[in-house]
Amino acid sequence: MTFKATYLGSNGWFINFKKTNLIIDPWLKGDLIFPPGEWFFKGSLDQEISIDKNVDLILLTQGLPDHCHIPTLEMFSKDIPIICPKSACEVLKKIGFSLIKMLKPTEKIHQFNLSIEATAGAPVPQIENGYIVKDDEDNSFYIEPHGYLDENLDMQKLDAVITPTKNLELPLVGSFVKGADVIPKLINKFNPKYILSSTVGGDAKYSGLLNNLISVQDYEQKLNCNLVDLKSMQSIMI
Repeated sequence: MTFKATYLGSNGWFINFKKTNLIIDPWLKGDLIFPPGEWFFKGSLDQEISIDKNVDLILLTQGLPDHCHIPTLEMFSKDIPIICPKSACEVLKKIGFSLIKMLKPTEKIHQFNLSIEATAGAPVPQIENGYIVKDDEDNSFYIEPHGYLDENLDMQKLDAVITPTKNLELPLVGSFVKGADVIPKLINKFNPKYILSSTVGGDAKYSGLLNNLISVQDYEQKLNCNLVDLKSMQSIMI
């Protein structure tokens, strides 16, 4: 066994390594609302998502509500270790988590049997995190939810890349999710066996002014690796 990746919808993933269960950016219950309110942006799940295995570690890429989702995080035991960027720390402290480790890009941590390296992610507006995660048998993946690749990373072979595969664009702003643009760079940098499509997927329904302005651009070129587009709660063995 290498590891199993289960897509939770939106930015969320559940990764089962041989010794450690890792959950990333979970949105499992309740609405997702961006300030200043529902009229601006609201996401609603068709139904609450249940995780039937223990979670050993929570990994957050950003402090924004669609990555650091308060109603979901309140469901978890507060003594579960969390690795996150600076932008999520105060929210997590208010919820009551006691084992918070903030990582900045280039910093690494060893937790359980995992090595986790933070990479430079999306500027929204501060630089958030991507991660390279490896277990003690060198099974590995990279994740970043907005399609921003840290150009300073060394070329290396990874088993999987978890990334958006579409661009999301706003008038005047342009692409704020650059999935379609980043795919060739990710393949060149990591030569992955699999690309797992993320960020734009799942069973959620969206409304509000911001949602009405978003347009989607697909990646249309032929790939030299396996692109996997999972539905919500579908899994793949990597």
